[in-house]
Formats: sequence, C-alpha cells, structure tokens
Amino acid sequence: MIFLLETMRLGLGNLRRHALRSILTCLGVILGVAAVIVVVSIGEGNKQSALRDIAALGATNIIVRSSKPPDAASTTQARTFLSRYGITYEDARRLSSAMPDVLSIVPLKAVGSEISRGPFRTNSQCFGTLPMLAEVANLRVAAGGRYLSDHDVETQAPVAVLGAETARQLFPARDAVGQDFRVDQQVLRVVGVLQEQGLSGGAGGALVGRDLNRDIHLPLTTAERQFGDVIQRRTSGSFTTEEIQLSEVYITAPSTTAVNQISQRVQRIMAVGHPGMTDVQIVVPWELLENARRAMLVWNVMLVAIAAISLLVGGIGIMNIMLASVTERTREIGIRRALGATRRHIILQFLVETGSLSTVGGLLGIVLGISASIGLGEIVPIIQKWQMFRGVFGGGFALEPIVTAWSIIVSFGVAAAVGLVFGMYPAIVASRKDPVVALRHD
Repeated sequence: MIFLLETMRLGLGNLRRHALRSILTCLGVILGVAAVIVVVSIGEGNKQSALRDIAALGATNIIVRSSKPPDAASTTQARTFLSRYGITYEDARRLSSAMPDVLSIVPLKAVGSEISRGPFRTNSQCFGTLPMLAEVANLRVAAGGRYLSDHDVETQAPVAVLGAETARQLFPARDAVGQDFRVDQQVLRVVGVLQEQGLSGGAGGALVGRDLNRDIHLPLTTAERQFGDVIQRRTSGSFTTEEIQLSEVYITAPSTTAVNQISQRVQRIMAVGHPGMTDVQIVVPWELLENARRAMLVWNVMLVAIAAISLLVGGIGIMNIMLASVTERTREIGIRRALGATRRHIILQFLVETGSLSTVGGLLGIVLGISASIGLGEIVPIIQKWQMFRGVFGGGFALEPIVTAWSIIVSFGVAAAVGLVFGMYPAIVASRKDPVVALRHD
C-alpha cells in the first residue's frame, strides 16, 4: 500500500511540474467527453420533444384524414374547379357499424374560409366536431371558459372554442370568452379558449398537417346546418371549390395492444369506398411513437460514435506526449532501475500519470459538457430573436437539451479507459529501458 501511494505521489508530482503540458495533453479528452455529453443531450432533448408531440395525439388513437389526391391538385388552375374527395358520412357510418369494440369515433368537419372580428383577420381553420374530441385529442381549456357540450350539439348552438393563437390574433387586447366573431358570414360566440398545444411546430404538428393552436371548434350540427359541405378557397389569381363531407375521424382503441389490429381493420373498411386510398390517409400515433423511439436510438448511437472520435484523438495525444516523456526521462528511469525499481514499478508509475490525465480530463469534460448543454438551451432562444438569425431558424425550431446520466457515465468511463489503453505502450517502452544505457543518457 505504501509503495502504491508513493508511486501515485511521484506520478502526480511529475504532472504538476509540467502543468501546462498536462492540460494541453488532456485537452482532447476534455473536448471528447464534453462533445459526447452535448451531442447526447441535444439528441435526447429532440427525442423527448418528438415523442411528447406524437404521444399528445393520443397513443390509442387512429386518425383517418381526408387528403387531396394529386390529380385534383394538378387540374386546379386559374379558374373555378369543384373537387370532391375525402371521408364521407357513409364512411363514418360504416366505421361505426363495423367496429363496436372501439371506445369512440369522433368526426371533424372543416368549414369556412374567412375568420374575422372587425379589422382583425386570421387564416385559422374551423372544424365542426363533437364534445368527445376534448378527451380523445387531449385538449385542455384555459380557465374561464369551457369546451363544447352535448347541449350545444343538440341545439345547433352558434358557439365556438378558439385555439390559443387564434384567440390572440382575433382578441389581442381582451378576453375572448363571451365575444363574437365571424366565420364567413356566420356569427359565432366564443365559449372557451384552448390551452397552448405543443404540436404547433413539432413532429405532431407535421402529422396533423396544421398548427393546432390555430384551430376553431364548433358543434358538428352547427357546421352542417350553417356551412354545408362546400368550401371555397381563394388564392392569388384563382379560387377553388372543394366538397368535403368530413375532414378527419378520430378512432380510439381500447388499448395500445389493439391499435395495430384496429388500424388494419380501418384500412380495409376505408378501402371499400376509396380504392387505392388516394384521397384518405391513416395516421397511427402509436406506430409513429415506436418508430420514433427506434429511430432516435439509432441516431443517438451514431452521434455518440462521431463524438467518440474526439476521445480517440485525445488518447492518441496522450500516447504521443507520454512517448516523448519516456525519452525525456530516460535518465530518471535508469536511476530508479539502479535503485531497485522493477519493470512493474516503472509501468505502474507511467500508468498512474496517464490515468490521472484521462481522469482529470474526463471530470473537466463533464463540467464543460453539462455547462454547454444548459447554456445552449438558454442561448438559442435568445439568438433566434436576433434580426440577422430570423431566417436561419425555422418557425418551429426549438432546442431542449436534456443531460442524461448514462452519457456522463459512459463518456467518463471511456475517457478513463482511453488513458490507460493508450498509456500502456509508453509505460512498457519505459520499463524495457536498459538501466546501464539509461544512466548514460544525457
């Protein structure tokens, strides 16, 4: 034990005598460990954000969505064109009768093209639906309001629930609840405002195909009576007329284990009325959730492998410096061998030095990596606000680094192992020095 402590004292003392060289030597390990932690934290943050967005759609939900077929889009030119496509009421009835084992089937009907209140305009999308959508789609209403009720549906009430962004645009300086606004020429009263949805710019928003914070929900019966099935959309130089009975249908399976089976049944049922499935799309969040987990795992492994190259470079740097140190300390090695030190003692001394370099480098790398990860999460939102960077970042870009314990443990363990592995060769070279030749070395 005394010998081991003395060897460690000698090794650490030598590193202290060459402090600057020691710091530069372990710089590769420091940056390598920090790179692994930062890369993994960014990947983990993006993974959790994507999984959260997808899960928000409902892990047991199956979403059937009307999708404009390519041939209809190509024939729409600078003229009026009536395009019929998408989910029909007959499809909804067929789904209800063929799948009594599902928990709920909630239709959504897109209506209206112009949303306004006095001088305020917005490009929001209005949907007629049922009160069950709030539970099925995990919607929450802000304090002071409510969601649609069964009474609203029965009485065809002219009421609506606004998305958070739509409420801000139409009512920038007042509470939206209790206020009136227009959808085309129809006047609706706001009874509630939805809480901010995280799907606006994330993976879930891309799946839904719109920003959910811009949605407007009204009773399905009101949408059918006041707006019908025809929607006119104006663009520069032309306008299109589309006839869509239902834009989406949410189907809730009894459990996640039944999602795949029910989604296949939905596929077969919809194929009856839509050969080729060109005008409908089926989205299964549970499948996407599992695919996202697998994809993110592969992505993390790849990122760690790339960052680990820095650790390899750091190890080569340690070996290079220690080989130079062996040549520089040849006379010291000869004196120690002449005084009775064995080859094992010389090897141990050099391994203590390389192990100390890699360990200290690993600890400094952990501090740097954690600090950089936290700093990125704080700095990037500030940079996004700068005028010169507004075109660089997309509107939905967000960075939420999450430092994981396993990245710290693995990177530190690899750093320590790299120091010992790459320090072994210089230590063996030092131990094989002939004591007589080493004593005569200048």
